[in-house]
Amino acid sequence: MDLEKLSSSIDVDSSKVKDISVACTRLLDVQKQIADIENQLKTVQEQELKLSEQIIPNLMQEMGISLLKLADGSAVEVKPYYAAKIPTDKTTEAFQWLRDNGHGDLIKNNITVTFGRSEDDRAKELIDLFQQKGHSYKQAEKVEPMTLKAFVREQIQNGRMVPSDIFGIYVANKTKITNKE
Repeated sequence: MDLEKLSSSIDVDSSKVKDISVACTRLLDVQKQIADIENQLKTVQEQELKLSEQIIPNLMQEMGISLLKLADGSAVEVKPYYAAKIPTDKTTEAFQWLRDNGHGDLIKNNITVTFGRSEDDRAKELIDLFQQKGHSYKQAEKVEPMTLKAFVREQIQNGRMVPSDIFGIYVANKTKITNKE
């Protein structure tokens, strides 16, 4: 099929082409507005993070307080905040560390059936049984994010060392402002 002959034989309504052009220009304008707003949001979020995790906690620490009740009945409190996430490239190392340090029960081991936190040994038995019988299986191990966060918080609060590089640990003080009720 010769596209040049086909395109020359199609009547194009120039007013519709203009409408498409105008709509495309509007689309580009809206996309630019979205990008600008997203950049503004990012800037404001960075300001919020700095105030919440640095400026207010530092000011309150200088005063030697972690809770301040204001005249209007609201309260400002600074509390420790813990976050952790095992990086994908550190999963094997993190799981081995948990097992070696007596915390293997945090690892969920999935083989078609979900095994709970303290059922790692049962999952290994089932894998061995599958292998003995010549069955193929699909295994997935994971630590639930909230379980990992709670574990890291508990370990740090009790003065125990947890490798921050393999658990992606982030610890900060966060400001919480509550209104009077």
